Amino acid sequence: MRALLVALALAAFAAGAHAAEGGYRLDRSPHDPSDLISLQAGARIYVNYCLGCHGMQYMRYSRLTDLGLTEAQIRDHLMFTAERVGDTMRIPMEQRAARQWFGVAPPDLSVVSRSRGPDWLYTFLRTFYRDPATPTGWNNAVFPNVAMPHALWRLQGERAYDPAKQQWTDISAGALSGVEYDMAMRDLVNFIAYVGEPAAQRRKVIGVVVLLVIVFVLFPLAYLLKKEYWKDVK
Repeated sequence: MRALLVALALAAFAAGAHAAEGGYRLDRSPHDPSDLISLQAGARIYVNYCLGCHGMQYMRYSRLTDLGLTEAQIRDHLMFTAERVGDTMRIPMEQRAARQWFGVAPPDLSVVSRSRGPDWLYTFLRTFYRDPATPTGWNNAVFPNVAMPHALWRLQGERAYDPAKQQWTDISAGALSGVEYDMAMRDLVNFIAYVGEPAAQRRKVIGVVVLLVIVFVLFPLAYLLKKEYWKDVK
């Protein structure tokens, strides 16, 4: 029992430390894995703004048909780094060049949602700010001194941030309003979370069906078998 309590305490501490990374409070991600329109929009944002640096080596373009897209739509609008629909979503950038440009190779996004969590991603994508002290001219409130520049700044605009006061100031407007940008990041996080476990929705449905079978079929049969077995025992 003591070992179980220690394990739970360590898990809670790790979760709290993860949420507090950078000293910035994480916002809850409003993503919805059952929203196919949002997932399609997130895939479009990813291939247009993220795929140049961040691949998804464990995801195949053909799997996007699960989002209601046809192979023709995938080839015409989403395939920028592959020749066949069955290819994985890899980046054209070489790892050596990436390390030279950014100091570290951009991470693969296949399972980043499962390692970081959707809340972390949603907050991270919305908390970039101008910082002339960094090599890229950008910094992030959730991930201080991140090597990644703000690839989506033309959509969000430019902002300044005072870490001591945790105060934001707008510098220039982007192509999207604040609400529209948050919705776009919701779609992007939705897609990245989907890629982390494409079968999550199907798995949950199967789990519910299995539980119903156990409760309404196997349990009554087991109860009747028990009564039959013990009926002559006094």
